[in-house]
Amino acid sequence: MTFMTRKQYGEMKGWSRQYVGKLIQAGRLVLNESGLVDVGASEKLLSSTSDPSKAGVVARHKRERSPKDAPTGSTAVVTLPSLDGCAMPQVGDEPDFQKSRAMREHYLALQEQANFHQQQGSLVLRKAVEDGAYGAGRLVRDQLLGIVAQLAPELAVMTDPWKIERHLTAAIRRSLEDAERISSADREHALTPS
Repeated sequence: MTFMTRKQYGEMKGWSRQYVGKLIQAGRLVLNESGLVDVGASEKLLSSTSDPSKAGVVARHKRERSPKDAPTGSTAVVTLPSLDGCAMPQVGDEPDFQKSRAMREHYLALQEQANFHQQQGSLVLRKAVEDGAYGAGRLVRDQLLGIVAQLAPELAVMTDPWKIERHLTAAIRRSLEDAERISSADREHALTPS
C-alpha cells in the first residue's frame, strides 16, 4: 500500500491544497489513522464516484498541464504495512455516482409517469378518495338516521304490516337515492382539478 501526505498527493495529481481538502471533506479520499492518503484506495474511490460526463474535461486538463506542473520525482512515498483492511473503508461501501444518478433518473421518470396518469384522469389523489369515502359514509348514515324522525308519526297510525313494509322500503329507497345523487356530485367536484 502506498501512502502520501496530502500535499504530496496534491502535487502528484496537480491539484491545489484546497481541492485536496475539499475531496477529503466530501469523503472521496481514503486516509489512514495517521492522516496519510492511501493512493490506491483513493484512486478507486475517485473513479467510482466521479461524474462520467466530466471525463472530457479531466482529459483536457491533463493535456493542458505543462511539464513543470508534473511531479519531479523527488516526492517521498511512504509504504506502511496494512492492518488487514480494518482501518480503511471498503471501496464498495461508498455510494457509486453512476448508480445514484441512475436511481435519481428512475424516480424522476416514475414521478413524471404518475403526473401524466393523474392529468389523464386514470390516477387520483389518495386523500381525495379517502375524504370522499368518509363523506359518503357519513351522508348515508345521516340520511338513514333522519328517516326515523320522519316516519315515526306515519308508522304509528298504520296497522297493516304489508303497508308498513312498503312505506319503509319506499322511504329507505328515497333516502339512499338522495344520498347517491349528493355523493356523486361531491365525487365529481373532488376529482375535477381546480
